[in-house]
Amino acid sequence: MTTQVIVLNGGSSSGKSGIVRCLQAVLPDPWLAFGIDGFVEALPASLQSSGSGIAFAPDGGVSVGEEFTRLEAAWRAGVAATAWAGARVIVDDVFLGGAHSQERWRESLDGLDVLWVGVRCAAAVAAGREIVRGDRARGMAEKQAEIVHQGVVYDIEVDTTRAESLDCAHTIAEAVVSGSS
Repeated sequence: MTTQVIVLNGGSSSGKSGIVRCLQAVLPDPWLAFGIDGFVEALPASLQSSGSGIAFAPDGGVSVGEEFTRLEAAWRAGVAATAWAGARVIVDDVFLGGAHSQERWRESLDGLDVLWVGVRCAAAVAAGREIVRGDRARGMAEKQAEIVHQGVVYDIEVDTTRAESLDCAHTIAEAVVSGSS
């Protein structure tokens, strides 16, 4: 079967977005990208900093509420529908719930050929990137560096601690093109 969906999971500032852009450049066919950051930005302002939506604590902690969870499920279903309609899709997500988050994606993508990719990055390196970015609460990258991978099963893992996004994308693309997913 041919890979229809690539799901990248990694903590904040681990390099997922850069890998996605590189994958779109190196994969032989067009791939659409859907990221959790885009989903959060699509939420109304009232849900971007509330208990029922998503809230970012000053120490980098993230909490999600009931309404966020409901809308996120609809977003996942929409991403899956896009793949079912014939588009190839790359998902950039942060599995705050580890294996539970992956299970929700597995349910949404059931019947599609998915390549599960872990994007790792040493906490100190991700924290440095977070400071340079300046658009994240300090501490988020360090808090998420390992917890997002707990109990998650991958087909392939890349580590951006010392590898560039393009190198990681080539590794992932090789798995897609060779059909080893």
